[in-house]
Amino acid sequence: MSQRRTPDPAVGERIRTRRLLRGWSVRFAASRAGVSHASWSRIERGLQAADNRFTLADIARALDCAPSDLAGIGVPAQDRAAAAGRAAVLGLRRALIDIDLTEPPSGAAPPPAALAQGVALADARHNACDYAGAARLLPDLLRDLHTETAGPAHAEALRLLCEATHIASSVLRGLGQPADAWLGAERCREAAEASGDPLLPGFAAYASARAAVACGSYQRGQTIAERALARHHGSPEILGSLHLVAALASRCRGRLADSRDWLTEAAALAARTGETDTMGMFFGPTNVDIWRMSIEADDGDPATVVEIARRTDPATIPAGVRQVYYYADTARALARLGARDREAIRFLLTAERIAPQHVRTSAELAQTVRVLLNRSRRQAGGTELRALSERLQSQ
Repeated sequence: MSQRRTPDPAVGERIRTRRLLRGWSVRFAASRAGVSHASWSRIERGLQAADNRFTLADIARALDCAPSDLAGIGVPAQDRAAAAGRAAVLGLRRALIDIDLTEPPSGAAPPPAALAQGVALADARHNACDYAGAARLLPDLLRDLHTETAGPAHAEALRLLCEATHIASSVLRGLGQPADAWLGAERCREAAEASGDPLLPGFAAYASARAAVACGSYQRGQTIAERALARHHGSPEILGSLHLVAALASRCRGRLADSRDWLTEAAALAARTGETDTMGMFFGPTNVDIWRMSIEADDGDPATVVEIARRTDPATIPAGVRQVYYYADTARALARLGARDREAIRFLLTAERIAPQHVRTSAELAQTVRVLLNRSRRQAGGTELRALSERLQSQ
C-alpha cells in the first residue's frame, strides 16, 4: 500500500500568491480549475497535497502558469532551455561568419520559393519571441541564401538574405548577445549594398544602429541612424524607425530632450503612415508610443509611461516582440513610482509569459526585480518575485 504524500506548504503558498495577485477568491479560482473550493483551500493551507499531476495541471491552467512554476521544479528545465539557447547562438554565430559574400558559396540551394517560406517562418518565430527557435532555423537558411546569391535568382536571394540577417541580428539581441547581433547587422548591410535596392540600406542601418546601442556604443548608433536618415529617401516606415533608434541612442547618451525631439518627429511620420507592418518593422502610432515608454521608463517620467500604457493597446501590433516592451517597461515605471508594486509584478509576469527568453536575459528587468524584492519583505508577491529572480539568474 503506497504512502500518502506529505503536503508541501511551499506549493500552497505559490498557488495562494498567484491567486491573490489576480484578486480572485478561492471559490472563483477553484471554479476555473474545475476543483472544489474546499480542496483548493486545503491545498493553499498546506493541509492537502496536490499530488495528482492532473490536479496540479488544472490549477496551473487556471492561474495561467506552468505546473513546474507551482511545484518549484522549474530550474532544471530552465537550465536545459538555457543550454539549448546557447547552442543555438553558437550555430547562428558560425553561420554568420560563414556567409561572407566575398567568398564563393558551394553546394546547391532550395528553390527561391522555399527560401522565402523559410524566412517567413523564422520571422514568425522571432515575432512570437521564440528567439531560440528562430536561431535554430536560421543557420541552414542563411547558408542556402548565401549559395543562391551566386545562382540565377541572385537578386531575390540578396533581398531575402538582407531580411534573414536582420532577423538574426534582432534574435541575437533578444538572447542577450549584442556583439553577435552586430555581426548579423554587418551581414545585413553587406547584402543590402550588394542588392542595389535603394530601400534596403536604410533597413540595414536600423539593424546596425540597434546593435551598436545594445553593445553600449551609443554615439556609433546615433551616427549610423543620422547618416542613414540623411541618405534614405522613400519608405516613411524606415525613416520613422530610424528616428526611433536615434531617440534611443540620444537617451542612452544622457540627452533626454534630444530623444524626445526625435520621438516627436517619429510621431509626426506615424500620423501619416498609420499602423503598418512594412518589412516587419511595425512602424506606426502604437509602436512610437511603446518606444516612448521605453525611453521614459529609465531617466524620464515614470508617470508618463503609466499614462501612455493606459491609453495604448499593445495588441494593435500583432507581434509579441513589440508587445513585451509594453508590459516590461510599464512594470519598470511602476517600480520607479514605488506605490504600485503588486501591479508592477503582474506586468512583469505578463511580459515573461509573452517572451520568457527576452525577460530572462534582460539586465534592466533583473534590476527591477531586485528593487521590488528589496521592498517586498513579507508583502504579497514576494514568492512570485523570488521565483522570477531565480529564473533570471538561471540564464
